[in-house]
Amino acid sequence: MDVLSDAILTMRVGKPHSSRTHKNAPWGLRFSAFAGAGFHVVLQGSCWLFPSEGAPIAMNVGDVVFLPRAGVHGLADHPETPLEDKRALSLVDIEAERTTPDGQGATTVLLCGAYLLDQARMHPLLTELPEFVHLPARIGGNPSLRAAVDLLGAELSDPRPGADAIVPALLDTLLLYILRSWLDEQAGHAHTGWAAALGDRATAAALRAMHHEPARRWTVAELATQAGLSRAAFARRFAALVGEAPLAYLTWWRMTTAARLLRESDAPLGSVAARVGYASEFAFAKAFKREFGVAPGRYRQPE
Repeated sequence: MDVLSDAILTMRVGKPHSSRTHKNAPWGLRFSAFAGAGFHVVLQGSCWLFPSEGAPIAMNVGDVVFLPRAGVHGLADHPETPLEDKRALSLVDIEAERTTPDGQGATTVLLCGAYLLDQARMHPLLTELPEFVHLPARIGGNPSLRAAVDLLGAELSDPRPGADAIVPALLDTLLLYILRSWLDEQAGHAHTGWAAALGDRATAAALRAMHHEPARRWTVAELATQAGLSRAAFARRFAALVGEAPLAYLTWWRMTTAARLLRESDAPLGSVAARVGYASEFAFAKAFKREFGVAPGRYRQPE
């Protein structure tokens, strides 16, 4: 798999949540923080996003806002409308807000959702994202993202047979398109970090190689060959963009992959060790305990 897909796969836990919500002005919603990422899409009308810090941000039809760490925030029909103080909603429970009565003014239709993420192994690609990513609607811009929004909105508006399988798949698709759109926007401006790393042909080639074959006994020289650079030039470029040395990232990725395999499968420890590049179960267990502080077996069966 490619790096972006792998990053999402290893962090996502549980089932994503979503709702198509109608609100009539005046209305204001306060959202609590939770262990995951969230998004809001304006399908009809307009609203204002209240980040945890800073001034409110106008959102219009087709706008998407992504909150990588799902911190405290709010939405309202107008910047002067107070947010509801009775309770703070969680995006995980947004379904309950669909029929909440509000005002009699202009209608806003929102597509809201949440992804539960493993906070212990957040991929650095997400940790370096800002508090929120605002992707304004532009004519002809992000057609794939718009198509995913339209399909998801239609499924939530009129559920039909197969919706239980289609909606989670569309939510995962939407998340990838949101991140891809942000990476595309940053590609011409970022000089370091993951947007720059994935936009750099040499570094991206090495990252793809590591993700495609994590069990291979990679050396810096072999990765440099994948990147089409000399060993020294590759090591410098990779460290400058990614923020750590190539083999340090490889070890982190191997341990992250191992943790997911232990959490989601009943594969024997020897099999898990082999899939992440360790010749013996003992060597794997030692490296895993150094990374996580517990043995693989204890990690798989927490008390």
